[in-house]
Amino acid sequence: MTTPPVYDRIGQGYAARRRPDPRVAAHLVAALGDAGSVLNVGAGAGSYEPADRSVVALEPSPVMLRQRPPNAAPVIRGLAEALPVPNQWFDAALAVLSVHHWSDPERGLAELRRVSRRQIVLTWDPAVQSQYWFVRDYLPEWTLYEASKATLARIVAALPNARVVPVPVPRDCTDGFGCAYWCRPDAYLDPDVRASISVFALLGPEIVDPAIQRLAADLDSSGWHERNAELLELDEYDGGYRIVIAGR
Repeated sequence: MTTPPVYDRIGQGYAARRRPDPRVAAHLVAALGDAGSVLNVGAGAGSYEPADRSVVALEPSPVMLRQRPPNAAPVIRGLAEALPVPNQWFDAALAVLSVHHWSDPERGLAELRRVSRRQIVLTWDPAVQSQYWFVRDYLPEWTLYEASKATLARIVAALPNARVVPVPVPRDCTDGFGCAYWCRPDAYLDPDVRASISVFALLGPEIVDPAIQRLAADLDSSGWHERNAELLELDEYDGGYRIVIAGR
């Protein structure tokens, strides 16, 4: 079994930086509805696994598996593209910000449909995220890199009759995903913060470091605050994150 290289590189310390945010979790709980049994695919360190129902986790990376807490759901080491689960075994299958790392997203999403009656996928809309200040002003390569990844459009196409629910990002979001620091720009200067955001690890320092230097200069000169002052008045921000809900 091949471990996804991205988690070999960003997996260490992931549990500390990618702590589930309760407001994001509330959207996922609502999407799960009355599902009593859940398969969490690409489960990582166990973020967003509901504690009030039966959960089985699936994760390919030993780096991530070692970070799961002792009371986490039982876990299978495996890949989304070949789920070791009988047909329609679970009420729901959950995938949280993981489909873009799958080697064959369409096959993996077909597997979610095969093993569950409802599918819940947290992803993002690149068209919205391309307007995010970090992408727009400092790292346009972010959008170029993700153009080939399975995000909102491909996931909706693979899950018939899906509906899409926006997930706004709170200003003090505890889950350090890409746009979590929309009103805390200084956070991106911290290499530990960037290490738990896959796009930074995958683009590499030759692209990311100049962007960080430009951001640091703009923070020193107040240029960032002049361009983005309106963000500081918001309690939440639309970074393009969306939950796709399919099945019944």
